[in-house]
Amino acid sequence: MSNAANGEPARDPQDLERMLIERQWTGDIEGMLALFEPDAVVDSGAGELIRGREAIRALFEQSIAAGRKFQRGEQRPALVNGDLALTSTKLPDGSITTEVARRQSDGTWLWAIDRYSVAF
Repeated sequence: MSNAANGEPARDPQDLERMLIERQWTGDIEGMLALFEPDAVVDSGAGELIRGREAIRALFEQSIAAGRKFQRGEQRPALVNGDLALTSTKLPDGSITTEVARRQSDGTWLWAIDRYSVAF
């Protein structure tokens, strides 16, 4: 497992969720952004898709300013197919997150898609 405290990248797609939460809890927005591809897409459930790191940065800044803390949940084992991985977590409120991660050329993993909740 990677060490989130020193900003190391995710070497396993299973690390991404834990690293995001740890970095969010300490207010490390740059560390959070480092877990996403530059053109990543986030569906926060607010009605529109957030595209690219600058827009994701604004989302994270708003979240941290509002005092919102991501919650740890029951993470499912990543489903890996070549250079793609599907990650998901069941949160304490019963909602389920889903994400698509992609293996980078250096062997690390970044999220390309993040959906906060798959509930309709």
